[in-house]
Amino acid sequence: MPETSVIQQNSIGAALNRSARKYSQQLALVFGERQWRYQALNQAANRVANGLLAAGLSPGDRLAVYGKNSDTYVIAWLAAAKAGLVHVPINFALSSDELRYILDQSGTTGLLSDISLADKVSVATEGLDLALMGTLHADQGQDAASFDVLAHATSGSNSEEPNVTVDGASLAQLLYTSGTTAAPKAAMMTHQALMAEYMACMVELDIKGSDAMLAALPLYHSAQMHVFLMPALLLGAPVYLLEAPLPELCLSAIADHQIASFFAPPTVWISLLRHAEFDRFDLGALNKAYYGASIMPVPVLEELQQRIPGVGLYNCYGQSEIAPLATVLRPEEHAERPASAGRPILTVETRIVDLDMNDVPPGEHGEIVHRSPQLMNGYWDKPAMTEEAFQGGWFHSGDVGYFDEAGYLYVVDRIKDVINTGGVLVASREVEEGLFKHPAVSEVAVIGQPDEKWIEAITAVVVLKEGQEASEEELIHHAKTLMAPYKVPKRILFADALPKSTAGKILKRHLRQDLKG
Repeated sequence: MPETSVIQQNSIGAALNRSARKYSQQLALVFGERQWRYQALNQAANRVANGLLAAGLSPGDRLAVYGKNSDTYVIAWLAAAKAGLVHVPINFALSSDELRYILDQSGTTGLLSDISLADKVSVATEGLDLALMGTLHADQGQDAASFDVLAHATSGSNSEEPNVTVDGASLAQLLYTSGTTAAPKAAMMTHQALMAEYMACMVELDIKGSDAMLAALPLYHSAQMHVFLMPALLLGAPVYLLEAPLPELCLSAIADHQIASFFAPPTVWISLLRHAEFDRFDLGALNKAYYGASIMPVPVLEELQQRIPGVGLYNCYGQSEIAPLATVLRPEEHAERPASAGRPILTVETRIVDLDMNDVPPGEHGEIVHRSPQLMNGYWDKPAMTEEAFQGGWFHSGDVGYFDEAGYLYVVDRIKDVINTGGVLVASREVEEGLFKHPAVSEVAVIGQPDEKWIEAITAVVVLKEGQEASEEELIHHAKTLMAPYKVPKRILFADALPKSTAGKILKRHLRQDLKG
């Protein structure tokens, strides 16, 4: 009964329709000088969706999007969802070879990209037969024959809902993981999986339609798109979008637009706190500070609370395969457990298990595994990896953690980041926490380096605060006062900056490679 399926449609496009009806003239999205109210945003998505279908794409086809944050990036995503296409977001920092791998592996039929990335696109698509190649927001004078999202969004073309029925079980997105040890793999996310997460995020993160939100982290990354921007849009909130999380721009936006909620990884929060004119900005409207993507050092949490009085802190933990939110530590829970990742959200069941899938007692380390309606269906065209990830009927996160007696989760480390020093396993996070307590340390990353004596020698790469000094000997002495001897770094190296992804994650694999070379 197709009529019934439409009536009961649990899709992202249907959800946007509901928001557009309810909040039609409220401000939805602001990017630079362009503003979209809810009805206009919905109509723009419809126009682009109809344009994509008219250009030769069909429901189920993969549409790759390779660009930086913009309003048209959001519209392209919403249009793909409405047209029944499978959206494939691609990190704009990837090389042409990496881009080509994803286009080939996903079986992409169409590609939308930024003009600024045209050179990489040209190399990556050489010899590739794509039904559609277009741009997100072309410069004036661009070839009118090519497909452009902004041109379609602002045209007088058909703004009716596309004549496509999208089932909740339909694929909405292929989310490629970063591929730290192997080629990237794509998590298959359905409409209903993402919708389950959006509803949970609204509840667990206190997202409100009355709160202005700042979105500055890359939209190709699932956290910014699916944990924050989409739930905000479905609730009628105004979202202010920046191309990149530059400290000056973020601070100005928070002050100028009375931003109430903002998500950033620890590296970005640290960059805001270290901005020379931080105290000049009025951040009084900011009452929800979300962090995640990597572990926030407790000293930085304390500094945030001191310098933004009254702000509520939320620790968000998860990964792309679970859409990506799994647990939350709420503001009222921070005082007692500042190092915890919180408790599973209402749509997620989490366990800590040993190698035989047995639950381990509170306080004992094991692998974090999940069950949830938010989980991916598997990895695109990688059945063996899918089977491995879901061994025992639970999704294996690859993270080491433990529960305390009250059921709060503590993430110890990524399995691959645990350091084997002299046959004893050390969590890199624990060493980083200790070094962060030195007043001169701004950022730190701890890795294991191959060593004949120790198997892996604990090595810390440190960025000092501007105008501060500290020697290797001083930091090693500091570490000795805080941790067991076997956890103390064997070497401390100094750097001007740590390598980071465009999503703000510290890239430890790059450090390992650089030090190896």
